[in-house]
Amino acid sequence: MVSKLKKCLICAVSAVMAFTSTAITAFADEPYNTYSYDNWGDPIPSQAGYRVERTVTGLDMGLEQLSDPESDLFISENENPQLSGARDFFIDQNTKTMWLADSGNNRILRLNMDLEVTGVYKTFTGGTISTLENPMGVFATSDSAGNTTLYIADSDNQRAIRTKITGDMTAEIEVEYTKPDSAAYTAEAFNPSKILADKEGNAYLVCTSVSTGALRYDSTGTFRGFYGANRVEQTADVIARKVWRVFASDEQLQAMTSSVPTEFNNFDIDDQGFVYTVTESANASTDAVKKLNPAGYNIWDNAVGNKYEFGDFASGYDESTAISTKLTDVVIGDNGVINILDYETGRVFQYDEDATLLFIFGTRSTPSEQEGSFTAPNAVETMGTNVFVLDGTKNDITVFTETVFGKYVHAASVLYVEGRYTDAQPLWEEVMRRDGEYTLAHVALGKAELNNGNYASAMEYFKTAYDQEDYDKAFEYYRDDLLRNNFEIIVSVLLALVILIIVYVKLKKHKKIKSITEYIVILCRKIRNSFKKSKKEGN
Repeated sequence: MVSKLKKCLICAVSAVMAFTSTAITAFADEPYNTYSYDNWGDPIPSQAGYRVERTVTGLDMGLEQLSDPESDLFISENENPQLSGARDFFIDQNTKTMWLADSGNNRILRLNMDLEVTGVYKTFTGGTISTLENPMGVFATSDSAGNTTLYIADSDNQRAIRTKITGDMTAEIEVEYTKPDSAAYTAEAFNPSKILADKEGNAYLVCTSVSTGALRYDSTGTFRGFYGANRVEQTADVIARKVWRVFASDEQLQAMTSSVPTEFNNFDIDDQGFVYTVTESANASTDAVKKLNPAGYNIWDNAVGNKYEFGDFASGYDESTAISTKLTDVVIGDNGVINILDYETGRVFQYDEDATLLFIFGTRSTPSEQEGSFTAPNAVETMGTNVFVLDGTKNDITVFTETVFGKYVHAASVLYVEGRYTDAQPLWEEVMRRDGEYTLAHVALGKAELNNGNYASAMEYFKTAYDQEDYDKAFEYYRDDLLRNNFEIIVSVLLALVILIIVYVKLKKHKKIKSITEYIVILCRKIRNSFKKSKKEGN
């Protein structure tokens, strides 16, 4: 019997050790720690909202078909079966098609959502130049019949084009967007790097070294001005130059360099026509991320009293590491979820529609061999709940899929943004069971309790989340509720205090008592005697 028990114990211990070993190995394989930020701006550990599903290279996409004479996608026997310096991609949500700017190979690839190549475009009809030269940006629209219009920022050809897709290998250029013949355009070169279009067919181009905003063209290709320029960052140096200009001579003014806005690097457009821009410059804090209405006005403007923060704003767990951020791409996913890619750190920062942080995932390292880590993360895209990151040095695409924790957060977040706090409450409670430190869950549950009239409970949630503004609101409701429910008692106590004070003043005036202490002693004796008398009569 003892021998059997000993064997069972040995087996149990071995199983635990094996499980622990597996868990440690799995943890070690993770290329980064998942974290978030609390309301103080301090990094805290967090459950992962996404995990790496797979990484796809050119060979995985089937690009060897481009050099196979037996394939329908054959171009030439020398065609590169790998990506080369890919700079951008775009997913058409209607046709479920990915369009990839394979910049170094001077081609646009069409992929299905299994990331298999289904078409390639290198030559075009109808334009002044038939081939691409370093295409750095791509965007697509499609109608209900599935007809696709493709927009390409053909950088080294100093143009952008709008094309009509007519086959797997053929496309016709409908419009060429060229350097504006306008005094407003002062740059020497014209090198479009990114492009998008709105529902009216207006095209917007980001051009290298142009800091006055995106160039806007109408549907005919006519230049219509600039859109959404960044403001000048008000650094100490900029302010000093402004002051000096007041006193400088004409010669000194001519010698001074002017302060110009930082050019934004990339943009995306949502279903309602709002354009989101990101600025990559490492020292750009002004307008780093903007949400522009059709008039070009930034509705995420911290200058009017709001607070919008994007990317890393603390050094993380290693306080010796300096913060360095280069926001390089933005994409709007399902339910208005905002994904922002940081080139410097290789991280994707995901926010809800109100710009509240949901998740941080991905990392950057050199050399980068582990899945989920990047060397040159150039672009981010989404399809459904999946997030895709394009690496221009590793020349691959990493696919992130939603975890179970991520599903709960996203489902709860949708209801939260809609103001349906009570409906979201069970989901946030499930989030809390999985990660008790998730800040947004505390805030959301606090708002649910506030909505349900449970003000004391709401205060506890807000206190845990360090949410001072909502805590003050809950406390105000709690105080008003307390006064309303105890009004008669409070009035009675106040009235009794007033009477006692009046009696004290009269007794003091007639010198029947010497001090407040004596008065209190007399009151206590009377209360005690009254209590004894009532007790005796009761017996």
